Amino acid sequence: MFSKLTAKNSVPDEIKLDPERIPQHIAIIMDGNGRWAQKRHLPRTAGHKAALTTVKEVTKAASKLGVKVLTLYTFSTENWKRPRTEVEFLMNLVSAAFDIFMPDLIANNIQVRAMGELAALPPKTLAAVNRAIADTQQNTGMILNFAINYGGRDELVAATKEIAAMVVKKQVRINEIDNKLLEKNLMTASLKERANPDLLIRTSGEKRLSNFLLWQIAYSEFVFSDVLWPDYSPAELKANIYEFQNRSRRYGGLKKG
Repeated sequence: MFSKLTAKNSVPDEIKLDPERIPQHIAIIMDGNGRWAQKRHLPRTAGHKAALTTVKEVTKAASKLGVKVLTLYTFSTENWKRPRTEVEFLMNLVSAAFDIFMPDLIANNIQVRAMGELAALPPKTLAAVNRAIADTQQNTGMILNFAINYGGRDELVAATKEIAAMVVKKQVRINEIDNKLLEKNLMTASLKERANPDLLIRTSGEKRLSNFLLWQIAYSEFVFSDVLWPDYSPAELKANIYEFQNRSRRYGGLKKG
């Protein structure tokens, strides 16, 4: 389930992926922007800005490889604790990014979606998110799913409240509450059979989930890369998928044969 790839060995010289075993849903915790900037004696904001190019290139690469859903952890509910100037920069950067990326997203038939407590975003940021969703809703290719102002624990609490309200209204009985009902009330419900990531990638060498998709990653394969997110590349993505394809996924059972 777990693996760590270092910067030195993360990209083999030749990688041949099995097109029949491409993970349908990849989720990425994009980590390391601040450290990337600090190593270059630049402000942390420079790392966030450099990360935009990585987002664009990795998104296009994932789409071309046949990934159906790419979920990017863009801003967590805990990130509001960062310095006000950094938060404001990130919110403005998100707004600008959607407009900058739109031609590429449309050209690659990519559909934008977003999940999280979106109503709490600054008006300008929320407007940019909604505009990107509307402008790409007719696209039929890969879903690019941004987790913005998202927290896994908050998501589970919200789902629990929804189900509790259904019980109070006698729309469902307690003994009818099961995994499927909970999943229908999660923020990933619209992804249907692709709601749960096959592969979770975290960059920068950290080995934490950081409150990300706590329910959905129950049986995901994890790959931890030492590469800082601004340095992450389509080649790194391919290497991570190669690692995924060399796993044996048993979902708690035994390998057949």
